[in-house]
Amino acid sequence: MVCWPCLLTLEGDDELIYLADESEFINECQELIVSDDDAVVDSNGMTYLIKAVESDLQLVKTERVFSTQEVTQLIRDHEFSKANVCLTKIEFINIPSAIQSLVYSA
Repeated sequence: MVCWPCLLTLEGDDELIYLADESEFINECQELIVSDDDAVVDSNGMTYLIKAVESDLQLVKTERVFSTQEVTQLIRDHEFSKANVCLTKIEFINIPSAIQSLVYSA
């Protein structure tokens, strides 16, 4: 079961999209061309691939589990691509706080 909120990671792009819940996930994905390598990382670090099944989008759990350090690096890369934050100041004690940091990032 997906533990919301989550991050949407896009293949070949450092941009991250904050997803508060499943309805936000569906809304975001309707506006995107979803790649087979795009993924969702939940608040426990679990990774899910996005699969279209008939007219619905489903999240398929993978074996990949991100650590707090790995999620922190994703956020550093995201902020670096925007070039407006000192990267050395980006630290988190857990994955939920890392994901929550993106709420006002847009």
